[in-house]
Amino acid sequence: MTDRPDLSNLPSYRQPRRSVFSARKVALMASVVAGLGAAVYGFSPSTSPADLFSSPAHAQVNNEVRKVERPVGFADIVERVKPSVISVKVNIKEKTASNDDGDDSSSPFQPGSPMERFFRRFGGPDGFPGMKGGRGRVVQGQGSGFFISADGYAVTNNHVVDGADKVEVTTDDGKSYTAKVIGTDQRTDLALIKVEGSSNFPFAKLADSKPRIGDWVLAVGNPFGLGGTVTAGIVSASGRDIGNGPYDDFIQIDAPVNKGNSGGPAFDTNGEVMGVNTAIYSPSGGSVGIAFSIPASTVKSVVAQLKDKGSVSRGWIGVQIQPVTSDIADSLGMKKAEGALVAEPQANGPAAKAGIESGDVITSVNGESVKDARELARTIGGMAPGATVKLNVLHKGQDKVVNLTLGQLPNTVEAKADNDNDSGKGANRGTDVPKLGMTVAPANSVAGAGKEGVVVTQVDPKSAAAERGFKEGDVILEVGGKSVATAGEVRDAINTARTDNKNSILMRVKSGGQSRFVAVPIAKS
Repeated sequence: MTDRPDLSNLPSYRQPRRSVFSARKVALMASVVAGLGAAVYGFSPSTSPADLFSSPAHAQVNNEVRKVERPVGFADIVERVKPSVISVKVNIKEKTASNDDGDDSSSPFQPGSPMERFFRRFGGPDGFPGMKGGRGRVVQGQGSGFFISADGYAVTNNHVVDGADKVEVTTDDGKSYTAKVIGTDQRTDLALIKVEGSSNFPFAKLADSKPRIGDWVLAVGNPFGLGGTVTAGIVSASGRDIGNGPYDDFIQIDAPVNKGNSGGPAFDTNGEVMGVNTAIYSPSGGSVGIAFSIPASTVKSVVAQLKDKGSVSRGWIGVQIQPVTSDIADSLGMKKAEGALVAEPQANGPAAKAGIESGDVITSVNGESVKDARELARTIGGMAPGATVKLNVLHKGQDKVVNLTLGQLPNTVEAKADNDNDSGKGANRGTDVPKLGMTVAPANSVAGAGKEGVVVTQVDPKSAAAERGFKEGDVILEVGGKSVATAGEVRDAINTARTDNKNSILMRVKSGGQSRFVAVPIAKS
Protein backbone atom coordinates (compact mmCIF):
# COMPACT_ATOMS: atom_id res chain seq x y z
CA MET A 1 0.00 0.00 0.00
CA THR A 2 1.44 3.36 -1.00
CA ASP A 3 1.35 6.31 1.40
CA ARG A 4 -0.43 9.45 0.16
CA PRO A 5 1.73 12.62 0.12
CA ASP A 6 0.85 15.37 2.61
CA LEU A 7 -0.36 18.36 0.55
CA SER A 8 -1.74 20.42 3.40
CA ASN A 9 1.30 22.53 3.71
CA LEU A 10 1.11 23.83 0.14
CA PRO A 11 -0.12 27.50 -0.13
CA SER A 12 -2.72 26.81 -2.80
CA TYR A 13 -4.22 23.82 -1.18
CA ARG A 14 -7.74 23.96 0.39
CA GLN A 15 -9.46 21.13 2.08
CA PRO A 16 -12.43 19.86 -0.03
CA ARG A 17 -15.84 20.71 1.55
CA ARG A 18 -17.78 17.59 1.85
CA SER A 19 -20.53 19.20 3.84
CA VAL A 20 -24.34 19.35 3.60
CA PHE A 21 -23.92 22.48 1.42
CA SER A 22 -23.00 20.42 -1.63
CA ALA A 23 -26.12 18.35 -1.31
CA ARG A 24 -28.28 21.45 -0.88
CA LYS A 25 -26.69 23.07 -3.89
CA VAL A 26 -27.37 20.06 -6.03
CA ALA A 27 -30.95 19.92 -4.83
CA LEU A 28 -31.47 23.63 -5.47
CA MET A 29 -30.08 23.41 -8.99
CA ALA A 30 -32.25 20.42 -9.70
CA SER A 31 -35.38 22.22 -8.54
CA VAL A 32 -34.56 25.26 -10.70
CA VAL A 33 -34.02 23.10 -13.74
CA ALA A 34 -37.24 21.25 -13.07
CA GLY A 35 -39.14 24.53 -12.67
CA LEU A 36 -37.80 25.93 -15.92
CA GLY A 37 -38.65 22.73 -17.68
CA ALA A 38 -42.19 22.85 -16.35
CA ALA A 39 -42.57 26.48 -17.41
CA VAL A 40 -41.33 25.77 -20.92
CA TYR A 41 -43.58 22.76 -21.14
CA GLY A 42 -46.59 24.68 -19.86
CA PHE A 43 -46.20 27.45 -22.47
CA SER A 44 -45.51 25.08 -25.32
CA PRO A 45 -48.13 25.28 -28.08
CA SER A 46 -48.29 21.52 -28.21
CA THR A 47 -50.10 19.41 -25.66
CA SER A 48 -49.89 15.80 -24.61
CA PRO A 49 -51.46 13.44 -22.08
CA ALA A 50 -48.48 14.12 -19.82
CA ASP A 51 -49.50 17.81 -19.40
CA LEU A 52 -50.02 17.59 -15.64
CA PHE A 53 -50.12 21.34 -15.16
CA SER A 54 -53.24 21.99 -17.33
CA SER A 55 -56.48 22.38 -15.43
CA PRO A 56 -59.40 20.07 -16.30
CA ALA A 57 -61.39 23.06 -17.69
CA HIS A 58 -58.51 24.13 -19.91
CA ALA A 59 -58.05 20.62 -21.19
CA GLN A 60 -61.80 20.35 -21.93
CA VAL A 61 -61.79 23.60 -23.91
CA ASN A 62 -58.80 22.43 -25.93
CA ASN A 63 -60.55 19.18 -26.68
CA GLU A 64 -63.73 20.97 -27.81
CA VAL A 65 -61.78 23.38 -30.02
CA ARG A 66 -60.10 20.46 -31.75
CA LYS A 67 -63.52 19.12 -32.72
CA VAL A 68 -64.58 22.35 -34.52
CA GLU A 69 -63.98 22.21 -38.23
CA ARG A 70 -61.61 24.91 -39.37
CA PRO A 71 -63.19 27.51 -41.73
CA VAL A 72 -62.44 27.15 -45.40
CA GLY A 73 -62.54 29.70 -48.21
CA PHE A 74 -65.39 30.25 -50.66
CA ALA A 75 -63.35 29.68 -53.80
CA ASP A 76 -65.14 26.46 -54.80
CA ILE A 77 -68.57 28.07 -54.41
CA VAL A 78 -67.58 31.24 -56.25
CA GLU A 79 -66.05 29.25 -59.10
CA ARG A 80 -69.36 27.46 -59.54
CA VAL A 81 -71.80 30.40 -59.26
CA LYS A 82 -69.92 33.42 -60.63
CA PRO A 83 -70.54 32.59 -64.33
CA SER A 84 -74.31 33.02 -63.77
CA VAL A 85 -73.93 36.67 -62.70
CA ILE A 86 -74.16 39.42 -65.32
CA SER A 87 -73.53 43.13 -65.64
CA VAL A 88 -76.59 45.06 -66.85
CA LYS A 89 -76.17 48.30 -68.81
CA VAL A 90 -79.11 50.46 -69.87
CA ASN A 91 -79.70 53.51 -72.08
CA ILE A 92 -82.63 55.82 -71.39
CA LYS A 93 -83.20 58.50 -74.01
CA GLU A 94 -84.44 61.95 -73.05
CA LYS A 95 -86.37 60.75 -70.04
CA THR A 96 -84.58 62.60 -67.29
CA ALA A 97 -85.96 65.66 -65.64
CA SER A 98 -83.95 68.33 -63.93
CA ASN A 99 -84.82 69.97 -60.65
CA ASP A 100 -84.24 73.59 -59.77
CA ASP A 101 -80.67 72.82 -58.80
CA GLY A 102 -79.93 71.36 -62.21
CA ASP A 103 -79.38 67.86 -60.86
CA ASP A 104 -80.81 64.98 -62.84
CA SER A 105 -83.25 62.69 -61.12
CA SER A 106 -84.85 59.55 -62.49
CA SER A 107 -85.69 57.65 -59.34
CA PRO A 108 -88.78 55.43 -59.81
CA PHE A 109 -89.73 55.95 -56.15
CA GLN A 110 -91.62 58.74 -54.45
CA PRO A 111 -89.36 61.74 -53.70
CA GLY A 112 -88.25 61.71 -50.08
CA SER A 113 -89.31 58.11 -49.46
CA PRO A 114 -86.85 55.67 -47.81
CA MET A 115 -86.50 53.66 -51.02
CA GLU A 116 -85.80 56.83 -53.00
CA ARG A 117 -82.98 57.64 -50.57
CA PHE A 118 -81.65 54.08 -50.76
CA PHE A 119 -81.94 54.21 -54.55
CA ARG A 120 -79.81 57.31 -54.79
CA ARG A 121 -77.05 55.67 -52.77
CA PHE A 122 -77.24 52.29 -54.44
CA GLY A 123 -78.06 52.04 -58.10
CA GLY A 124 -79.60 55.20 -59.50
CA PRO A 125 -78.44 57.93 -61.84
CA ASP A 126 -76.68 59.81 -59.07
CA GLY A 127 -76.04 56.66 -57.11
CA PHE A 128 -72.70 55.64 -58.58
CA PRO A 129 -70.09 56.56 -61.17
CA GLY A 130 -70.94 55.35 -64.64
CA MET A 131 -74.31 57.08 -64.89
CA LYS A 132 -74.22 59.86 -67.42
CA GLY A 133 -77.03 62.12 -68.42
CA GLY A 134 -78.54 65.50 -68.61
CA ARG A 135 -81.42 67.36 -70.08
CA GLY A 136 -82.08 66.08 -73.63
CA ARG A 137 -79.25 63.55 -73.51
CA VAL A 138 -78.97 59.80 -73.15
CA VAL A 139 -78.79 58.47 -69.61
CA GLN A 140 -76.59 55.43 -69.16
CA GLY A 141 -76.93 53.21 -66.12
CA GLN A 142 -75.34 50.08 -64.84
CA GLY A 143 -76.38 47.38 -62.39
CA SER A 144 -76.18 43.63 -61.91
CA GLY A 145 -78.34 40.56 -62.46
CA PHE A 146 -78.17 36.78 -62.82
CA PHE A 147 -79.47 34.04 -65.10
CA ILE A 148 -82.24 31.79 -63.78
CA SER A 149 -82.48 29.53 -66.84
CA ALA A 150 -80.22 28.27 -69.60
CA ASP A 151 -82.34 29.94 -72.31
CA GLY A 152 -81.45 33.44 -71.10
CA TYR A 153 -84.06 34.54 -68.57
CA ALA A 154 -82.40 36.74 -65.96
CA VAL A 155 -83.43 38.67 -62.86
CA THR A 156 -82.46 42.22 -61.92
CA ASN A 157 -84.03 45.22 -60.17
CA ASN A 158 -86.93 47.18 -61.58
CA HIS A 159 -85.13 50.45 -60.94
CA VAL A 160 -82.15 49.25 -62.99
CA VAL A 161 -84.13 48.73 -66.22
CA ASP A 162 -87.23 50.85 -65.65
CA GLY A 163 -87.87 53.02 -68.72
CA ALA A 164 -84.83 51.67 -70.57
CA ASP A 165 -84.74 51.97 -74.37
CA LYS A 166 -81.82 49.58 -74.63
CA VAL A 167 -80.57 46.85 -72.30
CA GLU A 168 -77.22 45.18 -72.78
CA VAL A 169 -75.67 42.53 -70.56
CA THR A 170 -72.09 41.39 -70.19
CA THR A 171 -71.40 37.87 -68.96
CA ASP A 172 -68.55 36.72 -66.73
CA ASP A 173 -66.47 35.68 -69.75
CA GLY A 174 -66.65 39.20 -71.21
CA LYS A 175 -69.23 38.57 -73.94
CA SER A 176 -71.99 41.12 -74.55
CA TYR A 177 -75.60 40.41 -75.49
CA THR A 178 -78.77 42.37 -76.12
CA ALA A 179 -81.66 41.84 -73.71
CA LYS A 180 -85.31 42.82 -73.62
CA VAL A 181 -87.47 43.54 -70.60
CA ILE A 182 -90.17 40.89 -70.14
CA GLY A 183 -91.88 42.48 -67.16
CA THR A 184 -91.32 44.59 -64.05
CA ASP A 185 -92.90 44.93 -60.62
CA GLN A 186 -92.39 48.27 -58.89
CA ARG A 187 -93.86 47.12 -55.56
CA THR A 188 -91.06 44.57 -55.03
CA ASP A 189 -88.47 46.29 -57.27
CA LEU A 190 -87.98 43.17 -59.41
CA ALA A 191 -87.61 42.81 -63.17
CA LEU A 192 -87.34 39.86 -65.55
CA ILE A 193 -85.26 40.24 -68.71
CA LYS A 194 -84.55 37.86 -71.61
CA VAL A 195 -81.04 37.68 -73.06
CA GLU A 196 -80.79 36.68 -76.70
CA GLY A 197 -77.87 34.93 -78.36
CA SER A 198 -77.51 31.54 -76.66
CA SER A 199 -79.49 28.68 -75.18
CA ASN A 200 -76.81 27.40 -72.86
CA PHE A 201 -76.22 30.16 -70.33
CA PRO A 202 -74.93 29.12 -66.88
CA PHE A 203 -77.73 29.85 -64.40
CA ALA A 204 -78.30 29.96 -60.66
CA LYS A 205 -80.96 28.24 -58.58
CA LEU A 206 -83.26 30.15 -56.23
CA ALA A 207 -83.08 28.70 -52.71
CA ASP A 208 -86.08 26.80 -51.33
CA SER A 209 -85.34 27.42 -47.66
CA LYS A 210 -85.16 30.65 -45.70
CA PRO A 211 -81.76 31.78 -44.48
CA ARG A 212 -81.05 31.87 -40.78
CA ILE A 213 -79.58 34.84 -38.98
CA GLY A 214 -75.84 34.21 -38.85
CA ASP A 215 -75.65 32.21 -42.10
CA TRP A 216 -72.84 33.04 -44.48
CA VAL A 217 -73.76 35.07 -47.56
CA LEU A 218 -71.81 35.88 -50.73
CA ALA A 219 -72.74 38.98 -52.72
CA VAL A 220 -71.71 38.82 -56.37
CA GLY A 221 -72.15 41.77 -58.70
CA ASN A 222 -70.60 44.58 -60.66
CA PRO A 223 -69.77 47.33 -58.13
CA PHE A 224 -68.65 50.66 -59.59
CA GLY A 225 -68.57 49.03 -63.04
CA LEU A 226 -65.35 47.24 -62.15
CA GLY A 227 -66.52 43.82 -63.32
CA GLY A 228 -67.54 40.70 -61.43
CA THR A 229 -66.66 41.07 -57.75
CA VAL A 230 -67.38 38.88 -54.72
CA THR A 231 -67.81 39.96 -51.10
CA ALA A 232 -68.73 37.88 -48.06
CA GLY A 233 -70.62 38.46 -44.83
CA ILE A 234 -73.50 37.06 -42.82
CA VAL A 235 -77.26 37.39 -42.66
CA SER A 236 -77.78 39.91 -39.86
CA ALA A 237 -81.61 40.13 -39.80
CA SER A 238 -84.75 39.12 -41.66
CA GLY A 239 -88.24 40.52 -42.20
CA ARG A 240 -86.95 44.08 -42.41
CA ASP A 241 -89.38 46.90 -43.23
CA ILE A 242 -87.57 49.86 -44.81
CA GLY A 243 -90.68 51.88 -45.55
CA ASN A 244 -91.01 51.00 -49.23
CA GLY A 245 -94.53 49.63 -48.90
CA PRO A 246 -96.74 46.97 -47.34
CA TYR A 247 -94.82 44.16 -49.04
CA ASP A 248 -91.46 44.90 -47.40
CA ASP A 249 -89.87 41.68 -46.15
CA PHE A 250 -86.17 42.21 -46.73
CA ILE A 251 -83.20 40.11 -45.68
CA GLN A 252 -80.56 42.33 -44.06
CA ILE A 253 -76.98 41.31 -44.77
CA ASP A 254 -73.63 42.75 -43.73
CA ALA A 255 -71.64 41.70 -46.79
CA PRO A 256 -70.07 44.78 -48.43
CA VAL A 257 -72.64 45.59 -51.13
CA ASN A 258 -71.71 48.66 -53.13
CA LYS A 259 -73.05 50.85 -55.90
CA GLY A 260 -73.67 48.80 -59.01
CA ASN A 261 -74.46 45.60 -57.09
CA SER A 262 -78.17 46.42 -57.42
CA GLY A 263 -80.01 43.45 -58.90
CA GLY A 264 -77.17 41.06 -58.16
CA PRO A 265 -77.59 37.81 -56.24
CA ALA A 266 -76.79 36.98 -52.62
CA PHE A 267 -75.68 33.33 -52.49
CA ASP A 268 -75.74 30.93 -49.56
CA THR A 269 -73.02 28.34 -48.95
CA ASN A 270 -74.95 25.82 -51.06
CA GLY A 271 -74.45 28.06 -54.07
CA GLU A 272 -78.16 28.96 -54.22
CA VAL A 273 -79.61 32.46 -54.42
CA MET A 274 -81.09 33.43 -51.06
CA GLY A 275 -81.99 36.96 -52.22
CA VAL A 276 -81.62 39.77 -54.75
CA ASN A 277 -79.63 42.77 -53.52
CA THR A 278 -81.77 45.87 -53.93
CA ALA A 279 -80.79 48.59 -51.45
CA ILE A 280 -78.18 49.72 -48.97
CA TYR A 281 -78.22 52.22 -46.17
CA SER A 282 -75.21 54.46 -46.00
CA PRO A 283 -74.59 58.09 -45.08
CA SER A 284 -71.57 58.18 -47.38
CA GLY A 285 -72.88 56.20 -50.34
CA GLY A 286 -70.44 53.34 -49.77
CA SER A 287 -71.10 50.13 -47.92
CA VAL A 288 -71.25 50.36 -44.14
CA GLY A 289 -72.46 46.80 -43.68
CA ILE A 290 -76.23 47.38 -44.01
CA ALA A 291 -77.70 45.99 -47.21
CA PHE A 292 -81.14 44.64 -48.07
CA SER A 293 -82.07 41.70 -50.29
CA ILE A 294 -85.42 40.54 -51.64
CA PRO A 295 -86.02 36.96 -50.38
CA ALA A 296 -85.87 34.11 -52.90
CA SER A 297 -89.46 33.12 -52.06
CA THR A 298 -90.70 36.53 -53.20
CA VAL A 299 -88.52 36.39 -56.31
CA LYS A 300 -89.99 33.03 -57.31
CA SER A 301 -93.57 34.24 -57.00
CA VAL A 302 -93.02 37.51 -58.84
CA VAL A 303 -90.83 36.09 -61.62
CA ALA A 304 -93.34 33.32 -62.37
CA GLN A 305 -96.05 35.91 -63.02
CA LEU A 306 -93.75 38.21 -64.99
CA LYS A 307 -92.74 35.34 -67.24
CA ASP A 308 -96.35 34.25 -67.71
CA LYS A 309 -98.03 37.60 -68.38
CA GLY A 310 -95.48 40.38 -67.96
CA SER A 311 -97.09 41.82 -64.84
CA VAL A 312 -98.04 40.85 -61.30
CA SER A 313 -101.61 40.46 -60.04
CA ARG A 314 -102.20 40.54 -56.31
CA GLY A 315 -105.13 39.62 -54.16
CA TRP A 316 -107.12 42.41 -52.55
CA ILE A 317 -109.74 42.53 -49.82
CA GLY A 318 -110.30 46.28 -49.80
CA VAL A 319 -109.54 47.43 -46.27
CA GLN A 320 -107.47 50.16 -44.70
CA ILE A 321 -105.58 48.47 -41.89
CA GLN A 322 -103.27 49.43 -39.05
CA PRO A 323 -101.21 47.59 -36.41
CA VAL A 324 -102.72 46.47 -33.12
CA THR A 325 -100.73 48.25 -30.43
CA SER A 326 -100.73 47.22 -26.77
CA ASP A 327 -103.06 50.14 -25.96
CA ILE A 328 -105.47 49.15 -28.72
CA ALA A 329 -105.37 45.52 -27.61
CA ASP A 330 -106.21 46.59 -24.06
CA SER A 331 -109.11 48.73 -25.32
CA LEU A 332 -110.52 45.79 -27.28
CA GLY A 333 -110.02 43.30 -24.45
CA MET A 334 -107.43 41.31 -26.39
CA LYS A 335 -104.78 39.32 -24.53
CA LYS A 336 -102.08 39.88 -27.18
CA ALA A 337 -101.30 42.77 -29.48
CA GLU A 338 -101.58 40.73 -32.67
CA GLY A 339 -103.57 40.84 -35.88
CA ALA A 340 -104.57 43.66 -38.24
CA LEU A 341 -107.08 46.30 -37.17
CA VAL A 342 -109.53 47.39 -39.87
CA ALA A 343 -109.59 51.17 -39.78
CA GLU A 344 -112.06 51.38 -42.63
CA PRO A 345 -113.36 48.97 -45.28
CA GLN A 346 -113.44 50.42 -48.77
CA ALA A 347 -116.89 50.91 -50.25
CA ASN A 348 -118.00 47.98 -52.44
CA GLY A 349 -114.77 46.11 -51.70
CA PRO A 350 -114.69 42.36 -50.94
CA ALA A 351 -114.38 42.94 -47.19
CA ALA A 352 -117.28 45.40 -47.02
CA LYS A 353 -119.49 43.05 -49.00
CA ALA A 354 -118.60 40.20 -46.64
CA GLY A 355 -119.64 42.22 -43.59
CA ILE A 356 -116.27 43.32 -42.20
CA GLU A 357 -116.58 46.61 -40.33
CA SER A 358 -114.37 49.31 -38.89
CA GLY A 359 -112.91 48.14 -35.59
CA ASP A 360 -112.78 44.48 -36.58
CA VAL A 361 -109.45 42.72 -36.08
CA ILE A 362 -108.39 40.12 -38.67
CA THR A 363 -106.53 37.46 -36.68
CA SER A 364 -105.93 34.68 -39.24
CA VAL A 365 -106.12 33.82 -42.92
CA ASN A 366 -107.05 30.26 -43.89
CA GLY A 367 -106.15 29.11 -40.39
CA GLU A 368 -102.71 30.80 -40.35
CA SER A 369 -102.30 33.41 -37.62
CA VAL A 370 -101.74 37.02 -38.67
CA LYS A 371 -98.97 38.65 -36.64
CA ASP A 372 -99.50 42.22 -37.77
CA ALA A 373 -100.93 44.43 -40.50
CA ARG A 374 -97.88 44.04 -42.73
CA GLU A 375 -98.10 40.27 -42.61
CA LEU A 376 -101.77 40.42 -43.62
CA ALA A 377 -100.91 42.62 -46.62
CA ARG A 378 -98.14 40.24 -47.73
CA THR A 379 -100.32 37.15 -47.24
CA ILE A 380 -103.28 38.51 -49.19
CA GLY A 381 -101.01 40.08 -51.82
CA GLY A 382 -99.38 36.72 -52.43
CA MET A 383 -102.72 35.13 -53.37
CA ALA A 384 -104.36 35.17 -56.78
CA PRO A 385 -107.37 37.38 -57.42
CA GLY A 386 -110.54 35.30 -57.46
CA ALA A 387 -109.34 32.95 -54.74
CA THR A 388 -111.65 32.25 -51.81
CA VAL A 389 -110.19 32.85 -48.35
CA LYS A 390 -111.40 32.28 -44.82
CA LEU A 391 -110.74 35.09 -42.37
CA ASN A 392 -111.00 34.81 -38.61
CA VAL A 393 -112.21 38.15 -37.30
CA LEU A 394 -112.67 39.61 -33.82
CA HIS A 395 -115.93 41.55 -34.14
CA LYS A 396 -117.06 43.57 -31.12
CA GLY A 397 -115.39 41.15 -28.75
CA GLN A 398 -116.69 38.03 -30.48
CA ASP A 399 -114.85 35.68 -32.84
CA LYS A 400 -116.43 35.05 -36.20
CA VAL A 401 -115.44 33.49 -39.53
CA VAL A 402 -115.81 35.42 -42.77
CA ASN A 403 -115.47 33.84 -46.22
CA LEU A 404 -114.81 36.13 -49.16
CA THR A 405 -113.50 36.12 -52.71
CA LEU A 406 -110.39 38.20 -53.32
CA GLY A 407 -110.47 41.05 -55.77
CA GLN A 408 -107.48 42.33 -57.73
CA LEU A 409 -105.27 44.97 -56.20
CA PRO A 410 -105.62 48.15 -58.29
CA ASN A 411 -102.47 49.26 -60.09
CA THR A 412 -102.95 52.77 -58.76
CA VAL A 413 -104.08 53.65 -55.28
CA GLU A 414 -106.15 56.80 -54.92
CA ALA A 415 -105.00 58.93 -52.04
CA LYS A 416 -107.78 61.22 -50.92
CA ALA A 417 -106.48 64.21 -49.01
CA ASP A 418 -108.59 66.66 -47.10
CA ASN A 419 -107.07 70.01 -48.02
CA ASP A 420 -109.71 72.07 -46.29
CA ASN A 421 -107.65 73.67 -43.57
CA ASP A 422 -110.43 76.09 -42.71
CA SER A 423 -112.73 73.46 -41.24
CA GLY A 424 -112.76 75.17 -37.88
CA LYS A 425 -113.58 78.61 -39.16
CA GLY A 426 -117.02 79.95 -38.37
CA ALA A 427 -117.62 77.21 -35.82
CA ASN A 428 -118.38 77.51 -32.19
CA ARG A 429 -115.52 76.98 -29.76
CA GLY A 430 -116.87 73.55 -28.86
CA THR A 431 -117.17 71.77 -25.54
CA ASP A 432 -114.30 70.58 -23.38
CA VAL A 433 -113.80 66.83 -22.96
CA PRO A 434 -112.47 66.38 -19.41
CA LYS A 435 -109.26 64.43 -18.82
CA LEU A 436 -108.42 64.26 -22.56
CA GLY A 437 -107.32 67.84 -23.05
CA MET A 438 -109.32 68.67 -26.15
CA THR A 439 -112.45 70.52 -27.19
CA VAL A 440 -114.97 69.08 -29.65
CA ALA A 441 -118.06 70.26 -31.48
CA PRO A 442 -120.68 68.46 -33.59
CA ALA A 443 -119.27 67.93 -37.08
CA ASN A 444 -122.43 69.22 -38.71
CA SER A 445 -121.85 72.58 -37.04
CA VAL A 446 -118.36 73.00 -38.53
CA ALA A 447 -117.99 73.96 -42.18
CA GLY A 448 -116.30 71.22 -44.20
CA ALA A 449 -116.24 68.66 -41.36
CA GLY A 450 -119.08 66.52 -42.72
CA LYS A 451 -122.23 65.33 -41.04
CA GLU A 452 -120.92 62.49 -38.87
CA GLY A 453 -119.00 62.58 -35.61
CA VAL A 454 -117.51 65.43 -33.65
CA VAL A 455 -114.73 67.67 -34.86
CA VAL A 456 -111.74 68.58 -32.69
CA THR A 457 -111.60 72.35 -32.38
CA GLN A 458 -108.77 72.69 -29.88
CA VAL A 459 -106.05 70.47 -28.37
CA ASP A 460 -104.00 71.14 -25.27
CA PRO A 461 -100.37 70.55 -26.40
CA LYS A 462 -99.55 68.92 -23.04
CA SER A 463 -102.55 66.58 -23.00
CA ALA A 464 -103.01 62.87 -23.60
CA ALA A 465 -104.85 63.72 -26.84
CA ALA A 466 -101.85 65.65 -28.16
CA GLU A 467 -99.52 62.78 -27.29
CA ARG A 468 -101.70 60.47 -29.39
CA GLY A 469 -101.54 62.76 -32.41
CA PHE A 470 -104.89 64.53 -32.24
CA LYS A 471 -104.95 67.89 -33.94
CA GLU A 472 -107.46 70.58 -34.76
CA GLY A 473 -109.77 69.53 -37.58
CA ASP A 474 -109.71 65.78 -36.82
CA VAL A 475 -113.14 64.18 -36.78
CA ILE A 476 -113.94 61.59 -34.10
CA LEU A 477 -116.46 59.13 -35.52
CA GLU A 478 -116.63 56.49 -32.79
CA VAL A 479 -115.69 56.25 -29.12
CA GLY A 480 -115.62 52.88 -27.42
CA GLY A 481 -117.26 51.23 -30.44
CA LYS A 482 -120.23 53.64 -30.49
CA SER A 483 -120.94 56.43 -32.95
CA VAL A 484 -120.82 59.89 -31.45
CA ALA A 485 -122.35 63.17 -32.59
CA THR A 486 -122.00 65.40 -29.54
CA ALA A 487 -119.52 66.13 -26.79
CA GLY A 488 -121.97 64.62 -24.30
CA GLU A 489 -121.87 61.27 -26.11
CA VAL A 490 -118.09 61.36 -26.00
CA ARG A 491 -118.16 61.98 -22.24
CA ASP A 492 -120.71 59.20 -21.69
CA ALA A 493 -118.56 56.68 -23.58
CA ILE A 494 -115.50 57.66 -21.55
CA ASN A 495 -117.41 57.34 -18.27
CA THR A 496 -118.64 53.88 -19.30
CA ALA A 497 -115.07 52.75 -20.04
CA ARG A 498 -113.92 54.14 -16.70
CA THR A 499 -116.72 52.26 -14.90
CA ASP A 500 -115.58 49.07 -16.66
CA ASN A 501 -112.07 49.66 -15.26
CA LYS A 502 -110.48 50.10 -18.67
CA ASN A 503 -107.14 51.84 -18.89
CA SER A 504 -107.80 53.32 -22.33
CA ILE A 505 -110.61 53.85 -24.79
CA LEU A 506 -110.56 53.29 -28.54
CA MET A 507 -111.57 56.11 -30.87
CA ARG A 508 -112.02 56.01 -34.63
CA VAL A 509 -110.65 59.21 -36.07
CA LYS A 510 -110.77 60.63 -39.58
CA SER A 511 -107.86 62.84 -40.51
CA GLY A 512 -106.86 64.03 -43.96
CA GLY A 513 -109.37 61.74 -45.62
CA GLN A 514 -107.99 58.65 -43.90
CA SER A 515 -109.46 56.77 -40.94
CA ARG A 516 -107.49 55.26 -38.08
CA PHE A 517 -108.05 53.96 -34.56
CA VAL A 518 -106.38 55.63 -31.60
CA ALA A 519 -106.25 54.23 -28.07
CA VAL A 520 -106.43 57.12 -25.61
CA PRO A 521 -105.58 56.57 -21.91
CA ILE A 522 -108.31 57.63 -19.50
CA ALA A 523 -107.99 58.81 -15.94
CA LYS A 524 -109.57 56.75 -13.17
CA SER A 525 -111.04 59.75 -11.39
